[in-house]
Amino acid sequence: MTAAIVAEGLVKTYDSGKVTALDGVDFEVAEGTVLGLLGPNGAGKTTAVRILATLLKPDSGRALVAGIDVATHPDDVRRAMGLSGQYAAVDEYLTGFENLDMVGRLYHLGRRRSAERARELLARFDLEDAADRPVKTYSGGMRRRLDLAGALVADPKVLFLDEPTTGLDPRSRIGMWDVIAELVAAGTSVLLTTQYLEEADRLADSILVIDHGRVIARGTADQLKEQVGGERLELVVADPARLDEVRAVAAEVGHGEPGVDRATRRVTVPVTRGSAALVETLRQLDGLSIEVHDVSLRRPTLDDVFLSLTGREVEADAR
Repeated sequence: MTAAIVAEGLVKTYDSGKVTALDGVDFEVAEGTVLGLLGPNGAGKTTAVRILATLLKPDSGRALVAGIDVATHPDDVRRAMGLSGQYAAVDEYLTGFENLDMVGRLYHLGRRRSAERARELLARFDLEDAADRPVKTYSGGMRRRLDLAGALVADPKVLFLDEPTTGLDPRSRIGMWDVIAELVAAGTSVLLTTQYLEEADRLADSILVIDHGRVIARGTADQLKEQVGGERLELVVADPARLDEVRAVAAEVGHGEPGVDRATRRVTVPVTRGSAALVETLRQLDGLSIEVHDVSLRRPTLDDVFLSLTGREVEADAR
């Protein structure tokens, strides 16, 4: 399968070399697929996107988008790609239609085609009723949808989505996922950075995890979950004051360090022989007169993978 995006040994430093954002990153995105790029805050996800989108030059390494070298032919790369960043890049004093029409003109689509394309995309993103309103009157979710529409004006082969659903309500997020899935089904290749692991699990054909500018894991969602292994025993405790006691029991029964979420009164621990571990845990807690509101066994999620690989929760990326 042909690669739509290729990154080879990308290195990028800031502050005169004191801060390394990317340290030899390699990956490929096959045509018509989605690569999910995950990493904790400052891992280098956005830096990678900016290099591939010709907004930054790498210190070393090579990158190709749609078979075009980003360093030697940046203008050709820009004609082949679309970009939706973390913050909606729209002019709030123009209407939604005027924003998209302007993008079409910049891509030299011509007056008539630019207007047609703007109306097509406004309909596709359910923005027809707001088409002739200034964008400053739009909600955050509407701005995000308009921004993604802008990235699609020229019908790009390759799409860079840098946390495209940040700040959206659950309904809007699911709607955006459906749009992305439709684009990929039609042959668009996507590099997606996200802070929502459910998003990567749903959309990404393959996943790359980076930390401190280096690739620390790659594979499909299922392959990464298999690396973590085992099941997870989750308990929700009635009395938050007894969480430490529950944690001690979980540590004894499980085979890893229990996680404690005090806000939800939840204790999670990896276990083998899940059913037996569940029964033994409940037996011990009953002996301690600790009331449990909820208990479950589940497969590992990408959250578990991320935490296992990086030791941190996933966060929005500053770089």
